[in-house]
Amino acid sequence: MVQIDSSIFREYDIRGITGRQLTLEVARLVGLGYGTYCLENGIDSVVVGRDVRQGSEELHNALVDGLMSAGCRVVDIGTAVTPLLYFACRVWGIDGGVMVTASHNPPEYNGFKLVWGKGTLYGDALQRLKEMIVRGEFVDGRGTYETRDAFSGYLQWLRDRFDLSGIRVGIDCGNGAAGLFAPKVFSELGCEVSPLYCDPDPTFPNHLPDPVRKGNMRDLAALVTSRSLDVGLAFDGDGDRLGVVDDAGREIWGDRVMILFSREVLARHPGAKILVEVKCSQALIDEISRLGGYPILWKTGHSLIKAKMLEEKALLAGEMSGHMFFADEYFGFDDAIYAGCRLLRLMRDASLPLSRMLADVPVYYSTPEVRVHCPEDMKRSVVERAKDRLRRVCRDLVDVDGARATNGDGWVLVRASNTEPCLILRAESSTQEGLRRLSTLLTDVLACEEGVDLHEWLTAL
Repeated sequence: MVQIDSSIFREYDIRGITGRQLTLEVARLVGLGYGTYCLENGIDSVVVGRDVRQGSEELHNALVDGLMSAGCRVVDIGTAVTPLLYFACRVWGIDGGVMVTASHNPPEYNGFKLVWGKGTLYGDALQRLKEMIVRGEFVDGRGTYETRDAFSGYLQWLRDRFDLSGIRVGIDCGNGAAGLFAPKVFSELGCEVSPLYCDPDPTFPNHLPDPVRKGNMRDLAALVTSRSLDVGLAFDGDGDRLGVVDDAGREIWGDRVMILFSREVLARHPGAKILVEVKCSQALIDEISRLGGYPILWKTGHSLIKAKMLEEKALLAGEMSGHMFFADEYFGFDDAIYAGCRLLRLMRDASLPLSRMLADVPVYYSTPEVRVHCPEDMKRSVVERAKDRLRRVCRDLVDVDGARATNGDGWVLVRASNTEPCLILRAESSTQEGLRRLSTLLTDVLACEEGVDLHEWLTAL
């Protein structure tokens, strides 16, 4: 039996602390196991890439060693953002891929996102891979290795579809991998780019590359207003989540940006299905319905959303956190650079500032997405108990992912994070007083739970 920390196998990726949970030997075993899994399912080629985190290159090399030991053909695209790896897999017709990244996690973390055809390996399949690795059930082969440029093809693909000439955009990459790609893309498409924190630095000295975290877009907002830019775009650590600041310097959450995308998609595809994850505003759900679309409330998580999009043949999906999935003119995976291009195209076509494009959308009062610490082995049982308490006091509860409970004031959400030892909380109401009552309700529901640290929640109120 192979000794490996089973907790690194999360719901939709592999993630852990570098050098402690994710050692070079673990990376090699992941490569050996995933390579075996691929070969047993008729996939002989795997695209690999890595972000700019400390240790990513070493983990990447160990992973490649494992893949080749299983007998895979390895196609290495080098330093990349996750959507670039997805793009390479799709246009090259390769169904296997591994991205070495921990996305927006703190610097000491790293991990692996595993491609599986048009989606990713997650859930039960990822647990089967874990069991295969633990049992040491590997094939033995002699693979091949080659390097290949993916970015030039990606850039040309975007050039063929977007002309964003004259738009003045600020770009904050949080010193993550997107800094190597996003400024060049938007410059090549005709934008006047003002870069911010675009030099890769694995210590993330300015802020974590996570647009959702409170305060992380403050500097971008200041840049937009001080230079009178049209828009600010922020990217997470591996380039699959988008943050937006409008021309007035206001942060625009992903669910409000999704309203603009929904209008465009439904104008061209009446009655289309659009996936909305559980943290999203009621304003988005109502707008999709008003426009004749079919909103589907679904679980948080890129792997889960991509699978559901394929099942439902949905043309658009999005998360409040900035994951955007387009299947109308794109491949259906989350790509923040592509989403930014779509947003800027909408602005160009409307000939309106972004602040005015959302002026007719109802503004609800809401908390941000708040993460509160909860031990990994407790978080799901805490959510189950919270469900029971909320059912007793709310008129409706959707439990597709945690609990989204509705009463006369609006809704509250509590769900377990699939990537961190924490709970995700949010509340929304049409009035400030209603939001206050909802926030108090959620506080009361969780206050009795030992191990749940509500400091971040109380600070956000």
